[in-house]
Amino acid sequence: MEKLQILWQTTALANFEPGQILMMAVGVLLLYLAIARKYEPLLLLPIGFGAILTNIPLGGFTEPGGLLYYVYEVGIGSTVFPLLIFMGVGALTDFGALIANPRMLLLGAAAQFGIFATLFGAILLNLVPGLSFTLQEAAAIAIIGGADGPTAIFLASQLADHLLGAIAVAAYSYMALVPIIQPPIMKALTTPEERKIEMRQLRTVSKREKIIFPLAVLGLTILFLPTATPLVGMFCLGNLMRESGVVERLSKTAQNELINVTTIFLGLAVGSKLSSDQFLTSQTLAILALGAVAFSIGTAAGVLMAKLMGRLSKDKINPLIGAAGVSAVPMAARVVNKVGLEANPHNFLLMHAMGPNVAGVLGSAVAAGILLALVGP
Repeated sequence: MEKLQILWQTTALANFEPGQILMMAVGVLLLYLAIARKYEPLLLLPIGFGAILTNIPLGGFTEPGGLLYYVYEVGIGSTVFPLLIFMGVGALTDFGALIANPRMLLLGAAAQFGIFATLFGAILLNLVPGLSFTLQEAAAIAIIGGADGPTAIFLASQLADHLLGAIAVAAYSYMALVPIIQPPIMKALTTPEERKIEMRQLRTVSKREKIIFPLAVLGLTILFLPTATPLVGMFCLGNLMRESGVVERLSKTAQNELINVTTIFLGLAVGSKLSSDQFLTSQTLAILALGAVAFSIGTAAGVLMAKLMGRLSKDKINPLIGAAGVSAVPMAARVVNKVGLEANPHNFLLMHAMGPNVAGVLGSAVAAGILLALVGP
């Protein structure tokens, strides 16, 4: 009988806690969203599976010596994984639309307004009984508004490691919900006539311009915001490998094998932070709510900035492209194109929207650098 009791105590059934069961259900939900609904499957699938693994009683995945413990410490604790992802994204990005129309940088910058508005919102939540966010925690939460998962993970690992799971899940969830969240905001802030506006074709960008651009961006970042150089530097390296044309093997590796392997481990590492004791708190619900507010404000700010630019510019600007200023590449640009086509079947906005979209990637990295410089350790 004693041996049976010992055997029973070694099973998960004897050691499950309600919170662990709930978090494993959350992991299953993320798997459902990834597989059945195809919402950000590349990240939500490994994150969901990591959430299940980390909540297995006696599994030891996140304890010192466990697989997920080392994956997190090596990849996110050191910030290596987000930076490698940024290099891969850089190798996948074509800056041609932004170079052809540099004014789109303003739309990428305007969309980051959601980040700083949410920073103050998180601080104001300290007035709510039971909620308390430090300035560093508020800054880590605010970056969700940039709709850039790697940047959110990078900043959270630096400023609020214990909130990483909730911040990453919120960031990637809202990125996945771009086609649902953005269109109502875009339509509410524009008239049918504005959505029908057709923009003139962009000029052809030379190879020399595409090579000089990442070097110029990195140079400016070094001079004015060195705290953003880890993200911007890796992004520019990936883009330079793409545009130089002399390291095609390296560029393809960054675009495919490297970013794919890193994505797997990044997702598992984030999932390792979805343990019941860290995730099931009032702070988590506040983070999810603030993330939605941040993303909505960023979308609205981009659209309003595009409307202002359209009124001040000689060339016609469709205000819908401002919504692409958030950093969800290329999904936000595709949503803009879809809404534009609904208003006018001849209105192809994809290339125009890619300008503010890639500007949003740089904008979110710059915003992260600013927050790190202001409130970093």
